[in-house]
Amino acid sequence: MSTIPAGAVETTARNALLLDFETNTVLFEKNADVEIPPASLSKLMTLAIIFDELKRGSIRRDEMFPVSEYAWKTGGAASGGSTMFLPLNSQVSVADLIKGIAIQSGNDATIVAAEGIAGSVPAFAERMNAKAQELGLAHSHFANPHGLPDPGQRVSVRDLATLAAYLIRTYPEEYPLFSEEEFTFNGIRQQSRNPLLAYGADGLKTGHTAEAGYGLVASAKDEKGRRIIFAMTGMKSTAERATEARAMLTLGLKGFENVVVLEGGKTAGEIPVQGGAEPSVQVKAAGEVRFLEPRGSGAPYVSEVVAIGPVEAPLPKGRRVAVLRVSRDGKVVREEPLYAAKAVERAGILQRIQDTVMGHFR
Repeated sequence: MSTIPAGAVETTARNALLLDFETNTVLFEKNADVEIPPASLSKLMTLAIIFDELKRGSIRRDEMFPVSEYAWKTGGAASGGSTMFLPLNSQVSVADLIKGIAIQSGNDATIVAAEGIAGSVPAFAERMNAKAQELGLAHSHFANPHGLPDPGQRVSVRDLATLAAYLIRTYPEEYPLFSEEEFTFNGIRQQSRNPLLAYGADGLKTGHTAEAGYGLVASAKDEKGRRIIFAMTGMKSTAERATEARAMLTLGLKGFENVVVLEGGKTAGEIPVQGGAEPSVQVKAAGEVRFLEPRGSGAPYVSEVVAIGPVEAPLPKGRRVAVLRVSRDGKVVREEPLYAAKAVERAGILQRIQDTVMGHFR
């Protein structure tokens, strides 16, 4: 993971991380590895487990789970927290539970899902922690599926961003759910708490407890399709969360740009081939060569093709034969491998003799 300076950026959030999705480049961070209470942001892990179970075929979308008294008391209407308003002893489908968690942030929905999948909240928490270990979430530990205060529950904003990236990358068919603005269940219509959906974000989740403050994990694309992810926690109100999140959204989408040095599929140049049926071969990179950087941050890049020693025929297509050396202000900033764009056969004996003779007179 690389990091680039974002200039003089400030945020009132206690913890924040802004990430370029494709390159995993950190654009801004503040106390990104400090362990904090996750509040409802832990529901992203709950959804990850549900999506995993669906993918494995362990559960079905139309499968019905019962609403236990524990789920009703702890996360239902009487609890005073975020709820899906599930009736006691009713049955609810997995599909509705997913929406109730992602859109309404229902605590009761997470408990019903946990009990339906793992048999109990503690057993489900074990699955959450196993997933956290699998994803390399070094500063996270889960004790319940909803995020209500528990001394054994913690995350970091870096881990939350990693988890969001996992959901986007692994479950693209599920991800549009996070951009839905409302959901009606049992005659009750509720709206998403994500303040950025109206400003171009397409997910993911908000959270709040007295201990954690107001937090958010969000993602959005710019007009060229570049995606950012950011996680922020520790704000003091919904208004502050909305203001700071919009500022982070603007920074991520407008404050940085991709500078393309070599377009994907384009040849970078050519290098000589000794003893070949052709005197040279064109070379290309494995993909697009570009830099993500703050807008207007410096002088233009200069690139040159440098062969890796003498290149001799026969030369197969795709062999690494050169590097694209990229410089700025006279300093080399990157060397990208280059590969033969086509095969070059060995020249015939007469041509090799001629090339050798001609070489003596050059």
